[in-house]
Order: sequence, then C-alpha cells, then structure tokens
Amino acid sequence: MPAAYIIVDTLITNDVEMEKYKLLAKPLVERFGGEYLARGGALVVKEDQLWSPTRLVLLRFPSILQAQTFYDSPEYQQILPISQACTKRSLVIFEGL
Repeated sequence: MPAAYIIVDTLITNDVEMEKYKLLAKPLVERFGGEYLARGGALVVKEDQLWSPTRLVLLRFPSILQAQTFYDSPEYQQILPISQACTKRSLVIFEGL
C-alpha cells in the first residue's frame, strides 16, 4: 500500500493563534500515524507557473485512508477552525512512494 502525503501551503495572518494550532495539531498527526517531514523553512522556487508557494508543510501517513481519517476526524475538525481563522491555506492529500 503506498504512503500518503499531506502538503499544506500556508500564509499565516496571526502568529499567536498559529502557535496554539501547531501545539494541538502535532499530537493529533502522530496519533493518526502521521509524521512531519517538513514544516516551514526556506523555499527556493524554481518554477511557478501554477502557483507560488508561501510556507509549506509536508506530512507523511502510512496510507491515504489514514491521512483522510486524520483530516476528517472529530478531533481534527475541532481544531481546524483555529487554523482557518489565522491563515489562508491550500491543503492536498495525495498518494506517493
């Protein structure tokens, strides 16, 4: 079964609230079998015809089902409004290697 990834491109509009969200999200990601591979950091954009990223977060899960289960879980849905209130973001779940 292929692993799954969640990639999030985030423009943070409230750093204080984002820190609260991050503290709540990390243990949930781990509880659902996920791990952070990258969280922010420097970007070197070589091509940007479709989109120009702002701040990327990359998570890996054992399967697309587990990634979707994490995102759709009542626990995550409870904290998601915090992120939505302090960011503008795009999130994609996709299968990989």
